[in-house]
Amino acid sequence: MGALGLTETDVRLCEAIAQREPAMRRDMARFVAIPTGHNHTPGLEEFRGLVLERLRALGASARFIPGEPAPGWLWGSAIAGETAIDIPPTVVCERPASGLPSVLIASHLDTVFAPDDPFREYAEAADGRTATGPGVVDMKGGIVIALHALEALEAAGVACSWSYLFNSDEERGSYHSEGALRAEAPRHAVGLCTEPALPGGELAVERGGSGQFMIEARGRSAHVGREFDKGVSAVTALAEALVRVGRMPDAGRGRVVSVGPLEGGSATNVVPDRARAWGNVRYPDERIGREIAADLDALATPEGACPAVEVRRSFNRPPKPLTPAVERLAGLARDSAAALDQRLPFARTGGVCDGNILQQAGLPTIDTLGVRGGGLHTPQEWIDLSSLVERCQLLALVVSRIAAGALAGG
Repeated sequence: MGALGLTETDVRLCEAIAQREPAMRRDMARFVAIPTGHNHTPGLEEFRGLVLERLRALGASARFIPGEPAPGWLWGSAIAGETAIDIPPTVVCERPASGLPSVLIASHLDTVFAPDDPFREYAEAADGRTATGPGVVDMKGGIVIALHALEALEAAGVACSWSYLFNSDEERGSYHSEGALRAEAPRHAVGLCTEPALPGGELAVERGGSGQFMIEARGRSAHVGREFDKGVSAVTALAEALVRVGRMPDAGRGRVVSVGPLEGGSATNVVPDRARAWGNVRYPDERIGREIAADLDALATPEGACPAVEVRRSFNRPPKPLTPAVERLAGLARDSAAALDQRLPFARTGGVCDGNILQQAGLPTIDTLGVRGGGLHTPQEWIDLSSLVERCQLLALVVSRIAAGALAGG
């Protein structure tokens, strides 16, 4: 650790965090062992309870914000096969301090792995340098460092004002928690999300936007052998619409329009009267997002048409540009990393997270302050265990410096 730019309190804080490494590793094993896949309420409630217990021990009060229903047409929702969906709450734990800038830390409890997924064990490598397991970097490692950073700040007597928001549906688009995220953003000075670091350890300072869509075609069913001419194929209508969708992407302008999954028809001897396709879009800025939205909307047919084509869409993860306020916050993080002899290069990514929502709602946010690793969303997900201490020190130092007024007057 370099002494450049570190106060005596900073040094004591970072040394105390280094001593927490065994406890952080134990937390990793404990947290990863709890299955927190989409709609797995028992696991999500258990994990939420553990996090709440730790934060309440720091004197934080907790607010439970009821979740909102997601659009019923989304892939994975009831219209696409799920029979029951529990809508989880968003929880905000608050430990305010009068006269200090308020920091909102945000993490998500959910992972992409179902409770019966064969990838369910936490395992450290023989050399102790890495570990694998569901959600080790995305983002149970991020939750571990946030809890230990706040505990270390409290133990060191560093005065700071913080709230910790955690939701349970980020991996599915944060539709249940979007309202809570937007309502919470204006109450704070800055936002810090513990999404994992980019592959090279970079800090994402700029993100594109993302959206979901569904194209549904309706026709008229008929027996293929007896009354084929009376049928109108929804599959054919959908296919014709998808040909037009295939012409929408433009990599040079950052326009991404991807289709899949698809669904249509019930039997080979029946003209299909219904077919659907789901898709995802990515766009670098609001203007191109509006272009894609208009192109998708233009696929819809007039009312009463047969075949009929209907388009439903939700672009709920807006672009996250590098604003002057974000640049100052990112600069503070980079300077803090340098004081710790850590590198923190900046990068842009097409991935999206809750930081997109928070920033559009008015909160300058940086959102890859979590641990290093890779293999996100795959059975090879892994964490660089040395990053537990390093990223915990960085997060604690950033929070401490914000509290000390490092961003004042910006």
